[in-house]
This record gives sequence, structure tokens and C-alpha cells, in this order.
Amino acid sequence: MYTNTAHSVYAQNNVNIESPMKLVEMLYEGVLRFNAQAKKAIKDKNVEKKMYWINRSIAVITELLSSLDIKQGDIALYLDGLYNYQIQLITEAGFKDSTEKIDESSHVFKELLSAWRETAGVD
Repeated sequence: MYTNTAHSVYAQNNVNIESPMKLVEMLYEGVLRFNAQAKKAIKDKNVEKKMYWINRSIAVITELLSSLDIKQGDIALYLDGLYNYQIQLITEAGFKDSTEKIDESSHVFKELLSAWRETAGVD
């Protein structure tokens, strides 16, 4: 259900996407934004918004998962495990109202974004 949702939203809103490298950067940024909104909703005890933002984060991570090419070797396998763990972590954050789990996930995506920008020569 969510597989192509994140990509479609970003592609529609950003018709001038220059490359797949830029798309991955935008997806990482999206997870960070959605996690921040989910954290705020947890603090505000707003269940509806919490689940909305958690589902958005999960949709983006699912898109990242679907874009992996496992044939590319160890890094793709590592990211597969890491992305799946992030989905588990964010899901638990929703069930347990855990801003700590949201923070843990956000930390991982901040590091991924930084590394991605360095690799792409964006920073």
C-alpha cells in the first residue's frame, strides 16, 4: 500500500528532481520531518496525529526499502536490516508513546543524511 506513495508524493511536489541521489536525500529529510511531528504529537497526547505522522515515516522508509538493489552487496543488505529496524522502532514508539524511540530513529536518519550528502558531494 505504501510502497510507491512516498515516491509519488515527492515526485509530484518536486518535478525538478535532478537525480535519484536527490530523491534519497529528500526521503531521509522526510523521515526526519515526520518523526519530529510524531514526537510533538506524542508530547501533546494527540493519538490521531501521532499515528498519522508515524505512518508517514513508515511509508517513506518502506519506499527506501523498495529502492534497494540487494545485488549491490553488503551495503544494501545492511541498509535493508537498518531500515526494517527503524520501522520496528517507530512502530514501538507509537504503541508505547516513546519519544526516546523516535529520537533514536531520528539520530540514525540524521547520520544517514549526513553520510549521503557527503557521498553525493552536497554538503
